[in-house]
Amino acid sequence: MNERYKDLQLAEQGARLSMVAYVTLSFAKLFIGNAFGSASLSADGLNNFTDVISTVAVMIGLRIARRPADEDHPYGHWKAETIASLSTSFIMLLVGLQVLFSSFSKLTGGEFTTPDIVSGVTALIAGFIMIGVYIFNNRLANRINSIGLAASAKDNLSDALTSFAAAIAIFGSIFGLYWLDGVMAVIVGVVIIKTAIDIFRESAFSLSDGFETNYLTEYRQAILDIPDVQQVTTIAARSYGANVYVDVTILLDAELTVLRSHEITEEVEERLRKAFNVFETDVHVEPLTH
Repeated sequence: MNERYKDLQLAEQGARLSMVAYVTLSFAKLFIGNAFGSASLSADGLNNFTDVISTVAVMIGLRIARRPADEDHPYGHWKAETIASLSTSFIMLLVGLQVLFSSFSKLTGGEFTTPDIVSGVTALIAGFIMIGVYIFNNRLANRINSIGLAASAKDNLSDALTSFAAAIAIFGSIFGLYWLDGVMAVIVGVVIIKTAIDIFRESAFSLSDGFETNYLTEYRQAILDIPDVQQVTTIAARSYGANVYVDVTILLDAELTVLRSHEITEEVEERLRKAFNVFETDVHVEPLTH
């Protein structure tokens, strides 16, 4: 349990890194984009500004998830992390739609400007910075199995790609392709919306107790490999944040002692914990009669 709380603290560090990057880049992009007339850089800056809000939501979710179980939450507050990811998807969706519509309006209205090279360099540097933040957060999220930080890492990657897209558009506009800046701003909006939908699907799937069936197949086989386990009649799992809870019913020989049956249930719990990082397993034993 203490290890899991430490993992959440590490996830908060990753979220804070994202926060620093977003605050710095959003102000730089919005200032330079407006000063030098780059629609795509300004759109990317607005995206980064809203990422500050979504990162705050993730940090709050991670902090709440660290609260221990209480009378009203006997299973703990782990799902707060997933709820934070869900709220992040809504924020990103609204921003993506706003960027998409405003950029499309400029395109259809024929509003073309020639951004300065400073805008292009700014977008390029921002892209490399966000790639670095993505690599750090993605590795950390995979290591500690953090849903909230994983969502934040996806957002980091989306921001890196949109910054590179903005850089391409700006340099293209400098060389006479004035329409490219508006087109890439539209693409930025589409990328933001797609990332928001992906995060929403994953969060909603987890919150509705959805669970990948291929994992259940692996759990079942691992349990059947334990000596004296005759059958696995039922097995189900659900996620509480990054934690997996498994409910399984196994059949054992009716002649086994109570002590041996208890030892087997502990073996099942230990096998799933070590092999698959299952947080908690509830094992129900039934006798197999011949």
